[in-house]
Amino acid sequence: MAHSSRLPVAYLPHGGGPWPFVEIGMPPSEVSALRGYLEGGARELARARPAAILVISAHWEERAPTVMTSPHPPMLYDYSGFPPESYRLTWPAPGAPEVAARVQALLGAAGVETKADDRRGFDHGTFVPLMLTFPDADVPTAQLSLVKGLDPAAHLAIGRALAPLRDEGVLILGSGMSFHNMRAFFSGEGPRASVEFDAWLGETIAAAPEDRDRRLLDWARAPSARAAHPREEHLLPLMVVAGAAGADRGRTAFTGSVFGQRISAHHFG
Repeated sequence: MAHSSRLPVAYLPHGGGPWPFVEIGMPPSEVSALRGYLEGGARELARARPAAILVISAHWEERAPTVMTSPHPPMLYDYSGFPPESYRLTWPAPGAPEVAARVQALLGAAGVETKADDRRGFDHGTFVPLMLTFPDADVPTAQLSLVKGLDPAAHLAIGRALAPLRDEGVLILGSGMSFHNMRAFFSGEGPRASVEFDAWLGETIAAAPEDRDRRLLDWARAPSARAAHPREEHLLPLMVVAGAAGADRGRTAFTGSVFGQRISAHHFG
């Protein structure tokens, strides 16, 4: 799986449910900005066309890190209460069984037990943003689950073990949301907590790698951390991405908002 250059890694916000393909009440300016990033800034990640994509989605947790192995993954509409067209969206990218096998080999070499799932489909943490970033759906793609318990150290270690994929043509993407408090999204409360946490996150991403990883391990002590993430599954894909980033410093590639709350995307390499 040789490749001519090391690929970047990125942590992307996947927005709310099946947006922007279905009206969900996000203000048009927010939809336009986030869509513009995913269609433009995120697509720049593929300037050296990847051989495959590995997505760590906030919407999949297992007791052991689990990879999807189907050569033709189905769609997994893991949301409810949206109009019928929400359940007809399609992103028919081929699977990446060889990448899945490589993921298991790398994690196994690092002493991490893994599992495989040959039935799992693309959840909306994958298909919604990638319908915008890779609209041709022609790059083989696999997903890797989070690990139940959501331990930051475990996910940083997973990312470090997977770093060689970057030299093998695999684009590693963490799909989550840098702010994910459902009550705050729909209560109309002000963005103070999201702004405070986002400022801390931006400083953390730009820090020297050792400092970055130390801060991420201690993320729950950050300003407004638990207001931003009452449950941290939407933050944990960032830990895998940061682990895979290794010595590469990060940068904030996008800052916007969802339902009035500050969100951001971060690239490394």
